[in-house]
Amino acid sequence: MKKYTHLTIFDRQTIEIQLKRGTKQSEIAKILDKHKSTISREIKLNSVIKRKQT
Repeated sequence: MKKYTHLTIFDRQTIEIQLKRGTKQSEIAKILDKHKSTISREIKLNSVIKRKQT
């Protein structure tokens, strides 16, 4: 089992870019080698896109 690690700035930027391209969350998870729930949670709670909108 992998030890939990925080998402990096690079990871968050990659999520933002891939979402803008229309990439599915499951594909983003594969690109970053993270669980799909990690990507979903990041989008829901801490997304760079979300912060820009507020």
